[in-house]
Amino acid sequence: MLNFLLWLPLAFGLIAAFLPKKAAAWTGVLGAVVTLGIAIGATIGFDPGEGMQYVIDVDWIPGLGVSYSLGIDGLSVWLVLLTAIAWVPATVFAAMRAPERTGLYMMMMLAGETATLGAFLAQDLLLFVLFFDLMIVPFYFLFGIWGEERDGVSVNSATMKMIVYTLIGSLLMLVGAIAIAVISADGGPITFSMAELTVKGLPSASQNWIFWFFAAAFLVKMPAFPLHGWVQDAYRAAPLPALAVFSAVLSKVGAYGFLRVVLPILPDATQLFQTTLLILAVASIIYGSVMAFTKTDLRLIVAYSSIAQLGFITAGIFSLDSTGANGALLQMVNHGLVVVPAFLIVALIRERTGTEDASLMGGLAKNAPVFAVIFLIVTMSTLAIPGSPNFIGEFFSLNGVFQEKIAIAIIATLGMAFSAYYALRMYQRSMHNPLADGVESKEISLRDGLVVVPMVACLVVLAFCPQIILNGTEDAANASVTIAKEATR
Repeated sequence: MLNFLLWLPLAFGLIAAFLPKKAAAWTGVLGAVVTLGIAIGATIGFDPGEGMQYVIDVDWIPGLGVSYSLGIDGLSVWLVLLTAIAWVPATVFAAMRAPERTGLYMMMMLAGETATLGAFLAQDLLLFVLFFDLMIVPFYFLFGIWGEERDGVSVNSATMKMIVYTLIGSLLMLVGAIAIAVISADGGPITFSMAELTVKGLPSASQNWIFWFFAAAFLVKMPAFPLHGWVQDAYRAAPLPALAVFSAVLSKVGAYGFLRVVLPILPDATQLFQTTLLILAVASIIYGSVMAFTKTDLRLIVAYSSIAQLGFITAGIFSLDSTGANGALLQMVNHGLVVVPAFLIVALIRERTGTEDASLMGGLAKNAPVFAVIFLIVTMSTLAIPGSPNFIGEFFSLNGVFQEKIAIAIIATLGMAFSAYYALRMYQRSMHNPLADGVESKEISLRDGLVVVPMVACLVVLAFCPQIILNGTEDAANASVTIAKEATR
């Protein structure tokens, strides 16, 4: 099953690359839909109490101890499903607008899905690093070819900045992965199996420097303060359907990497640097919230709010508390489900106003009550208030931090107040201020509604039934943090 799940998107993408425009567009959509069907089947068949499932383990490079090893457990099952869900509306939205060189566009989108799924499925450390690095390649082309210059920032400059940041992090992680395998072997056979590396362990001194090699790669990918320097330019340039999945899913691979690799394999270093990572998490929350508050560009508001949300996720992970880690996993799914419709709504607003600057909008709700309600639900889903999907995720994450570092948790809570203000201000400015000159108040079309509404429905369901996720992640989250929490230096 996992081979089909992993490689089908790429197969459909390669086919789409050689088809005429319309056929290529809907072949890409078909690939995303079929992948979603397989992911749903894997999720339904998953048993939370059985550990790693659907395992594939084949020697790939025996001389180096590298295996083609795939599997799904409580850490990855919902992130795999999130990936498959997010890619469907993004590809459908793009297909309905048929971008230039449609076949190539769809190939890059689906290649990105395969690489992302590979990172979540990989149970071999070197295989994980390979997929982690490959994720950025299709998006380099998506941003570089179909992006646009905005606010005087060239597409080439924006994409190169993104690549430089991510490649430096990836190279550091590759060095760290090799170091883990070699040092843990201690003169014996080398292995990159994550399960075996967890059992073998590393000397504390080695863990300390390797920790930061992995942390740099993951913090850049999330992105987190202060390694976010590529975000503003890259997000401005990116085509919105590609940006939707990039922000919704690829950012989660970094957070997932902490749970999958860092906590269980580098537990001593995790304990030593726990406070440092919590401080970075709080800095991301405050910085992201303040920056979102100061921006009027809708996509940048969403971008900086994502930095804040990833801060909450990081805080939950490094609380080293099972409740906090479980909340972090829930928040990964919540945020992914929010970001996709958020960026697609930004695209729809731009089609109506010709701008993404909220200060130049107003009155969009006048003749579009359904559109306004959809946008309101998405906006409210970003707030940590009872009845919103974010509430349980952020509550669990902060509860975990309160158990360990009360002062840090109190400061992090301030970010929740900021998020409420900038999110509601964004909605008010675009929907309910007086109708601005040149702004067309137009109801959402049926075809666009069919793309956005299912994502909004997922948010509503998750807001009232978060246990759907929590029941599947609890055991795996607890196992990951327990190793780090019980480590002795």
